[in-house]
Amino acid sequence: SSGVDFRHYKLPTMKRRIQRRMALQKLSGFAEYVKHLQEHPTEIGLLYHDILIHVTRFFREPESYEALATHVLPALLEKRGENDPIRVWVPGCSTGEEAYSVSMTLAEFLEKEKKGGLPIQIFGTDISEAAIGFARNGIYPESISADVSPERLRRFFSSADGTYRISKAVRDTCVFARQDVTRDPPFSRLDLILCRNVLIYMSLALQRRLMNIFHYALKPSGFLMLGHAETIGPHVELFELTDKKHRVYRKKLTTVPDKVGFPVDYVAAPTLGPTRGGEGRETGRILRREVDNLMLDRYAPPGVVVDPTMQIVQFRGQTGPYLEAAPGEASLNLMRMTREGLAHGLRTALNEAQQRGVPVRKEGLRVKSNDHWRDLSVEVVPLTVGAKVHFLVLFEEEPEKSRPPGRRAPGKADGRPAPRREGPRVGELERELAANREHLQSTIQELEAANEELQSANEEALSGNEELQSTNEELDTAKEELQSTNEELNTVNEELHGRNDELSRVNSDLTNLLASVQIAIVIVTIELRIRRFTPMAEKILNLIPGDVGRPIGNIKPNIDCPDLEQLCAQAVDTMTVYERDVQDVSGRWFALRVRPYKDLENRIDGAVVTLFDIDSARAQVFASAIVETVREPLVVLDAGLRVKTVNPAFCQMFRVSRAETEQRFIYHLGSGQWNIPKLRLLLEEVLPENHSFEGFEVEHDFPEVGRKKMLLNARRIETQVQGEALMLLAMEDVTER
Repeated sequence: SSGVDFRHYKLPTMKRRIQRRMALQKLSGFAEYVKHLQEHPTEIGLLYHDILIHVTRFFREPESYEALATHVLPALLEKRGENDPIRVWVPGCSTGEEAYSVSMTLAEFLEKEKKGGLPIQIFGTDISEAAIGFARNGIYPESISADVSPERLRRFFSSADGTYRISKAVRDTCVFARQDVTRDPPFSRLDLILCRNVLIYMSLALQRRLMNIFHYALKPSGFLMLGHAETIGPHVELFELTDKKHRVYRKKLTTVPDKVGFPVDYVAAPTLGPTRGGEGRETGRILRREVDNLMLDRYAPPGVVVDPTMQIVQFRGQTGPYLEAAPGEASLNLMRMTREGLAHGLRTALNEAQQRGVPVRKEGLRVKSNDHWRDLSVEVVPLTVGAKVHFLVLFEEEPEKSRPPGRRAPGKADGRPAPRREGPRVGELERELAANREHLQSTIQELEAANEELQSANEEALSGNEELQSTNEELDTAKEELQSTNEELNTVNEELHGRNDELSRVNSDLTNLLASVQIAIVIVTIELRIRRFTPMAEKILNLIPGDVGRPIGNIKPNIDCPDLEQLCAQAVDTMTVYERDVQDVSGRWFALRVRPYKDLENRIDGAVVTLFDIDSARAQVFASAIVETVREPLVVLDAGLRVKTVNPAFCQMFRVSRAETEQRFIYHLGSGQWNIPKLRLLLEEVLPENHSFEGFEVEHDFPEVGRKKMLLNARRIETQVQGEALMLLAMEDVTER
């Protein structure tokens, strides 16, 4: 056994965890599972660990840690000595992430406030020894990088073998220990308690106890932080709310109402009546307080407190002269316990108080006690506590001094009749009244006997109903088990459907993407077998759909690359990208690139081969090289006859620079020597009508060059830029001819 008492944990949570273990063991009922636990002690440990739900991560709900640094920690530094440590308790710390997160937050805050030397003591406790052992080791998987910033990873962790280890500076601030917070002694003199998402698993009684424990453990004005779904409940006398959004509370300077040392299952002295649970006990305390105050105001006459069904829930003072236990089955019904003579007046007062909701007093009543008659008054006072209504019934005997001298009440306590002058008539009436009372009592007894017979028959019917109910519960249990299994299967099925839909969408996106890309792409597996390829790759690499699954080395591509398979293998082995220019059988040039294929976990799972068409680019480079090296002057013009570029021969012949020439209209160059209407007309027709001309003669006296005779040739040239049209103007010097 683990020694942990789960009786005060929330029943729905416990039931769900037990049913989960039952489903895993393929057991159909709780009794069968109990027997299984008795026969297999290891299952107890498995159930124990299954009940302990460990859901945590570093800096869970980051805004809560921002609230700590902004509102709580500055308050903790006020009037704190240099050697006075900041003490923090993290109950239910699980595997330590939250305790370490608090330590890192404190370290960053103290460094910012230039208080880095202030001692820090963080106590992380949990009921699970395995979780505490994990926290003490301080080694976490690489996945924590999703919750911890790169800066914090560098500062507070060291990386090794695919894991992160908490730094010694942070580890030294934290002390981890196994502790059952509901039973073991708490820490004391604490500045801060972080108890987040722990109370949600506990009953109201256990939550009340923990609130008292936390109040005891905190210093005056210490802070308590709870989870977003948790509150302090009715304990507003212990804590005040300082941050509603992040559930931050501050301790009030008040006395803890209950003893912290009491065990959880401590129950106060029982009171009569059908109160149940914490709510009933609280109502009983309030009710007793109200009754005490009221009875003290009236010098504490004897009385009782009854509920709306006339069941007595409390006795006050000596009520024996007015009430006695009725013969037969035990009952606390007020009317059945009323002594002779009091029932009629008491019932009238109770009915009036119920109907009018105000105190009702009846005087001049008489009750027979110990064969003597007593004169008394009865007062019924309605009491409302929460949503429940009760009635306080007070019995007050009339004092002797209230009677005129020389007079006696009829039927005085000595039991003698009234004066003899009223004797005959009074005696007759008393005898008649006694006969009526006897008849009434006989009728009541007959009714009670009939009621007992009906009750006996009802009990037999209830017994049969209980048997049917038991059978029905067994059927319901089997139904719930089947429903639980069905729900789990439905959940798994829905998850599979969701993942299948997501996979289908991703596959459709990938298929459409590959079909739309005008690039030859081939994806090969780590075994160098073809997995996918684009339509463009079909033409260039001579592929067909049936080639999927074939080794890349078995295909005969239309490019000159005999070592393609070797390049893929090297990319996989060395995780290096390989590039080269290759030609296809028609002479077109392509840029071949082979790079490793990585999956979502950054593992090498093959290679990606891409081929980019660079034939036009190479041709353009080749043409540019020719233009640069040809000895004749060349000018490239756009559609507006603006100079795009000139070659070195042009600059040399006319003794100008490119900066003086480019981006200027040709008819503005030099002294306007090219501003010839006929030449301009010919040039304007080259691009729109795709014309060309040759041998257009121009003779001009050029500045710094002298008189030159030139023959001009012009034609349209194609570019790689869509929508751009250019023309090439060539000039031949024929001056010497």
